[in-house]
Amino acid sequence: MQGRKFFDAAKSLENLAAFLAIFLLALFPFMEVMARKFFATGIRNSTEITHHLVLVLAFISAAITSRENRHLALTLNFKFQPQIMDRIHVLNAFLSTAFSTAFAWCSLSFPLNAFDAGEKIAGLPLRWIAMVMPIGYALMAWRFARQAPGKTWGRAVAFLGIAFGSLLAWGALANTAQVLAPRAAGFFTSLLPVYDFIGARLSTPIIILLVFTALAGVPIFIVLGGIALLLFAHSAQPLEVIANEAFSLLTSHSLPAIPLFTFTGFMLSESKAGERIVRLFKSLFAWFPGGLAIVAILVCTFFTTFTGASGVTILAVGGLLSYVLVRGQYSKNFSTGLLTAVGSIGLLFPPSLPVIIYGVTAQVSIKDMFIGGVAPGIILVLAMIVFGVLFAKRNRVPRERFVFKEAVAAVRDSFWEILLPVIIVWGYFGGITTLVESGAVAVIYVIIVEAFIHRDIKVKELKGVLLKCMPIIGGVLVILALAKGLSYYIVDAEIPMQLTAWVQATISSKYVFLLLLNIALLITGCFMDIFSAIMVVVPLIIPLGNLFGIHPVHLGIIFLANMELGYLTPPVGLNLYLASYTFNEPIRKLYKDVFPFLIIQLAAVLLITYVPLFSTGLLNLLK
Repeated sequence: MQGRKFFDAAKSLENLAAFLAIFLLALFPFMEVMARKFFATGIRNSTEITHHLVLVLAFISAAITSRENRHLALTLNFKFQPQIMDRIHVLNAFLSTAFSTAFAWCSLSFPLNAFDAGEKIAGLPLRWIAMVMPIGYALMAWRFARQAPGKTWGRAVAFLGIAFGSLLAWGALANTAQVLAPRAAGFFTSLLPVYDFIGARLSTPIIILLVFTALAGVPIFIVLGGIALLLFAHSAQPLEVIANEAFSLLTSHSLPAIPLFTFTGFMLSESKAGERIVRLFKSLFAWFPGGLAIVAILVCTFFTTFTGASGVTILAVGGLLSYVLVRGQYSKNFSTGLLTAVGSIGLLFPPSLPVIIYGVTAQVSIKDMFIGGVAPGIILVLAMIVFGVLFAKRNRVPRERFVFKEAVAAVRDSFWEILLPVIIVWGYFGGITTLVESGAVAVIYVIIVEAFIHRDIKVKELKGVLLKCMPIIGGVLVILALAKGLSYYIVDAEIPMQLTAWVQATISSKYVFLLLLNIALLITGCFMDIFSAIMVVVPLIIPLGNLFGIHPVHLGIIFLANMELGYLTPPVGLNLYLASYTFNEPIRKLYKDVFPFLIIQLAAVLLITYVPLFSTGLLNLLK
């Protein structure tokens, strides 16, 4: 009983820390905007505080995500006997525990050796702030082990992962001992040959094991970070580089926008904003041929811009839109296929998270990326609309009457939600707010609208909404953090240069290269989620784009548009699995329902690829 109370108290403290972190993350940039606007001044150290709050939030949310067993993973449905599945899950728990432990040791050695004791942010030693990294990884390791199936034997095997993970990171452990326990450093140094043996002889077999177990549910961040760690160990490089790269990324300039806009999207999805937006678009467009299909596409586009094409759109409004479409005499197959396909259709519009992450990774102006994505985004939306209209005409789907009074009432009812993207676009593109400040304004604005104006969400329920979006915030940020280490290794090993030299010697036509790029990215989208793909693949394609003179923004739009298709492609298309859950349809049936829409979006992506003017025309016009 006492143990249960302790864990409940720890859980409540963890939840409170996450809530405070995101509240302060929104508060500081918002106060910065107000101070600059009304008092022509700023808030001291607000930028540094904001950046390091992201670091804190990332590892608190990642630990919570482990607690809830919600880390992003590939979800292939293997049909094995229960006993075999239990053994596979125990192996997954062992590997997850081992590599989380290894990451913890790397992250403990990093602040001890990288920062001076006098380095401070807002009066707090930087070492202390960075300690959230090893603490977060250690919590994840503990939880992976405790959640192992197989009762006593399964947990015992998983907990052995702590010892194995310590061996994997023995080099970092030895460096830690030199700082914290100099007298015992000799013992750790004496066992370094074991660590060298693992790096030299076992790295390749363990990497192969990680790749195969990724298909069975090992979290994506474990796979990417584990491969990076083993590659660094194999090449005898310091493992602390992994922690250093994670720290650098999570404290970078634009990254705070990710949790801020994610929280904004979840506030919209947890309130009745979806119902109001559906009513608005229905009142305005349902009288068109294919009007209800247009409504579904526009509503999904609106929500996806804020949820980052993470599939939240399908969960938030999929059921409601399916009901509207079927009631409007669209077939069940068409409705399911359409909603699955357009669940990520707004990916290129601001403030989409993948665009932000791509800009950070490729070091391309995020503002330019958003401008460059407008026309291609419209093309993708129009392609879906045209198909919906043609389907409605061919199947003689009846239209609904336009009622002026209903349209006015719908506009009035959804006015505050419609104003949100206007405020973001006006503030960011008008130079009034930075991207991070726009995210902070969006959070404060949506809380005021949904909690105090519409009163859909009570103030005491805000913490619950935050906990629901933790798996997205924590899952995405920890993937980005560890994928950055793998990206560093790829660049350091000069793999992009070698690939560029091979392409230069093999391919002479720009158009052939673009076709092969599309094929490669579509295959990547079949096996890798968009967030990890950005971190791992983008460093490889940037020099190739430069080789053929492809505009950086155009290259980014090609990449993101292809990755958008990844949400629909088996075996790991996230929209397919979320749609299967939402619409209660078997996954194989969804493959058939979504196929026509996949082909149409593929045609639109090829058009975007081979006509760079769509990506660069507006950008050139505004410069």
